[in-house]
Amino acid sequence: MAQPAPPVIFSPTRRLALRRRMLRAQRDPFAPRYLLDDMVADVIERIAFLRHTPCRVLAIGDLGAIGAALASAECEVTGLDPAANFDQEAPYPVSGFDTVISLSTLDTANDLPGALIHLRNALAPGGLALACFIGAGSLLNVRAAMLAADGERPAPRLHPAVDVRAGGQLLQRAGWSDPVVDSRSLAVRFSSLASLVGDLRAQGLSNCLDRPGPPFNKTQFTIATQSFGTGTAESFEILTLTGWKR
Repeated sequence: MAQPAPPVIFSPTRRLALRRRMLRAQRDPFAPRYLLDDMVADVIERIAFLRHTPCRVLAIGDLGAIGAALASAECEVTGLDPAANFDQEAPYPVSGFDTVISLSTLDTANDLPGALIHLRNALAPGGLALACFIGAGSLLNVRAAMLAADGERPAPRLHPAVDVRAGGQLLQRAGWSDPVVDSRSLAVRFSSLASLVGDLRAQGLSNCLDRPGPPFNKTQFTIATQSFGTGTAESFEILTLTGWKR
């Protein structure tokens, strides 16, 4: 019996437009990219801790940062990005890598279990997979501000996200060996809600829900801005999934 299609939570069209807008924004050397930088630094540290020597690496969504960090004559890095119509929810066009790294793209996959299976299948036996993305403990102050602005009829404005427990279940379902899931929190202080929204857009994290809520009216925007406040420290929970192909 055929498996039912996964629900469409995220719009592929909006997701593609969001990713391409992010790539344009990142051409500015002063564009915010602290989330990606944190993910790259953490991945490199994990690889060293695991005493894994990458030779043939597939990097998804890293904007070239992994290639720069792993630059050596012995390390070949191939990059793929959803902005170039790479579909991470379908079998990959390349395989046989000893290391596959996915950075900040799986959080908007409609079929996340399938995406994790395809990621694993891109590995050669004995290969290492690492996937980082924003998790469920993120943007709590923004969520509270949105709820305050919506009042008794909250609208879908922020993405649903995966927590550590769900991440572990997904890895087991996808057949990863020796799966490990953990999270860490990155705190960033913002002068205003508008400043945070600008950072989210520049880092490809704004709304791409298939059925987003209606735009705020002027009154709602004022309430959300006042609720968020000024000089507010917001947290991003970064979820890291690690596993092997045996």
